[in-house]
Amino acid sequence: MERILLSNADLDHTLGLLCLREGGRLQVHATPAVERSLREGMGLAPVLDRYSGVDFSEVPWSSRPLTTRAGHPTGLHYQAIPVPGKLPRYREGHVDPSPEDNVAYRFTDDRTGGRLLYMPALGKLDSRLLRSMEDCDALLLDGTFWDEEELVRLGVGSLRASEMGHLPISGPSGTLKQVSPLRIRRKIYVHINNTNPILSVDSPEHREVLAAGMEIGCDALDFVL
Repeated sequence: MERILLSNADLDHTLGLLCLREGGRLQVHATPAVERSLREGMGLAPVLDRYSGVDFSEVPWSSRPLTTRAGHPTGLHYQAIPVPGKLPRYREGHVDPSPEDNVAYRFTDDRTGGRLLYMPALGKLDSRLLRSMEDCDALLLDGTFWDEEELVRLGVGSLRASEMGHLPISGPSGTLKQVSPLRIRRKIYVHINNTNPILSVDSPEHREVLAAGMEIGCDALDFVL
């Protein structure tokens, strides 16, 4: 394990660190807000310190080389990009929201110049983010929910997509309508909730996504920039 980059401090983005607790000291990149949530809100960092331990590095807001834990070049540059989102539920009411609570990452391959934008959590889209998307060759985009009322309609939750910090795929302001026209070589939905009908290859939602030129991520997905 070389380095771990965190987008936010939500449980589904961070609990995997506990599974790595005995695999050597963890090198974790995060914003100061995310680090504070893990230290003060969840108590995760003190727990990890009882095992192999964890070192935090602050993410860069401009493009910097991404190195191995030994400091050797990886051939990649990376930078964090603030993205609309929300505080983890366990921090709500305890701290004020910050632009550092949720970030995307842009990676650039030094050899090929290929550009990847990783955005697994997205609360809303604006012109700044749409421009960032257009300036990449591959986009890994938040595909958590198909629609705003998904969990409520299915009776498996009480919160709407926007209340959980996710912009749904469908609808007039959804990501499918806004992102599919962009000239990006690969546009791939990731972070897909198990309630999302696009996971069913026989569903009309699945077919609609593919017809719009978007892709649906899967385990062991591999591509070259």
